[in-house]
This record gives sequence, structure tokens and C-alpha cells, in this order.
Amino acid sequence: MTRRRGCRGLAALFLFAAILFSVPAWAVPEKCPRLVAGAPIPTLLAMARPRLAAWSPADAGRPLDRLRQTQADVQADAAAGQVAVTFLGHASFLIESPGGVSIATDYNDYVPVPRVPDVVTMNHAHDTHYSFAPDPRIAHVLRGWNPDGGPVRHELTLDDVWIRNVPTNLRDGAGTEYDGNSIFVFEVAGLCIAHLGHLHHLLTPEHLAALGRIDVVLAPVDGSYTLDLDGMAQTLAQIGAPLVIPMHYFSRWGLERFLDRLGTRYAITSASEPMVRLSRTELPKRPTVLVLPGR
Repeated sequence: MTRRRGCRGLAALFLFAAILFSVPAWAVPEKCPRLVAGAPIPTLLAMARPRLAAWSPADAGRPLDRLRQTQADVQADAAAGQVAVTFLGHASFLIESPGGVSIATDYNDYVPVPRVPDVVTMNHAHDTHYSFAPDPRIAHVLRGWNPDGGPVRHELTLDDVWIRNVPTNLRDGAGTEYDGNSIFVFEVAGLCIAHLGHLHHLLTPEHLAALGRIDVVLAPVDGSYTLDLDGMAQTLAQIGAPLVIPMHYFSRWGLERFLDRLGTRYAITSASEPMVRLSRTELPKRPTVLVLPGR
């Protein structure tokens, strides 16, 4: 049988900027967002009036490989504090920070990335979630598992991005590959994005505490290869993010099964383009699922 493979600052800012506290790294990770020198801090008024970010008309009809390429694009998004998220397909997204840092999730040899990203994350479930030979020009390759066994710990600060991981387990045939998957958390412009990877089981209170506050969840919703649909619905409710973007589904029917399972708890919206610009102050009031078309 073929073996299955896959999938700093210690200060946190809450509602009142005067309340700062430190926590030991990895024991109780700080709640996202942390206080980043020079980063814009959302105002209480802005946080009280969220809305879903709209598509930028400038992106309509533009080739994917030109998205966020120009310096003007980066400067405009930096001024607006926006993060560009593009669904590349399967479990791969391109996340681009206001400062121009690019991250490809579940980087592999099958789903093309428009250009060489600064950072890639990978998971060990299947070879559609990792690469044995990532492009050598990639500065930071973060594997969500430890080839020598035991959990892997990543904490990377790159310009205006902070990345960390929360290990989870994988089903491996009839057994378990402990710590074979990682939920990667990306803090960008005060927005906390969690990519669940190839999640196979419910999250414990310890997992949820390690995740902290999450604003956007990139969630696998196939319901079989990853966590079952009831389990995924329960997990999303526990995380409590305002925005969910589905990934890792193999047909429209499969996606609809997931959406139906959520019932009326979420607003459902679809986009005609694979990229959306998001910001902390533009999150929906009501929990929302945003379906992005893959490539």
C-alpha cells in the first residue's frame, strides 16, 4: 500500500490599546492580531461597522498572472490595508500582503502559482499538498510536518506578515500520522487568516486556544478525504470566523452538500473572479461563506 502523504512579538492588542500583555511562545500563543510596530491599528468604530469587501473593478478581466504585479497595485492595497486572496485551485491560495509579501498555501507540483512566491506552506496528506522539489528561488519553505517525527513549529515574520502553525494529525491507512498536518495562521494587516490544510479530525480546546481569534477560514469541504461535513460544520462554528472560503471540493454537487449542511447559519455568496481583497474593517456582520472560483 502506498503511504499517504500530505497536508514573535509577544504582545497582543484587544479592544483597548492600553492593555498589553506577554505570553510564552507556543505555550499559549498570543491572540491575533498582535501589536506590530508601524502597522495600522483598526479603530473601535471601524470594527463596529464591518461589511464584506467588494471586488475591485480594476481586476475584472485581468489575467491571473498579472494580479497584484504592479507597484501601483501594491501601493493602493497598502494604503487601504487590504490583503489580496486568490484561489488557485484544490487547497492552494495565493495570499498577498499590503506590503507585497506573497504566500502560496499547500504548494505542490500540480497547481500552478502565477509567480515565485516569497513563502510556501505545505501539508503531508497527499502529493497534491506538498512538493519534494519546491522552486529553489522560494525564500521560505514551511512544511507542516516534521520528517523526523514529532510536531514541527514555525514562526516567521516577514515584513508585514506573521506566520505560525498549529499541528494536527492525519489518518494514514488504518493508523494515524501524528502531527502530519498543520493549520497555518497568517496575520496580515491585522487580519487573521487560517488555512486548515488537510484537516482530518475535530479540534480540541487546546487547538482552538492555539489558533486564537480567526477572521477568515480557508476550509476543506469535500466531506470524505478530509473531515466529514458535520465535523467541518462543527469546527467552523467553534472557530467562529466571520468569513469562510471553501476549498478542496471536487464538484459543484460536493460544494452544495457542504453549503446545505450549514443551513441558515451562514449567508452564502459567490464571486465571479478568483481574487478578493479583504481587510479587518470590512468583514461581514453575519457569518458568511464566500465561494471563489478556482482556476
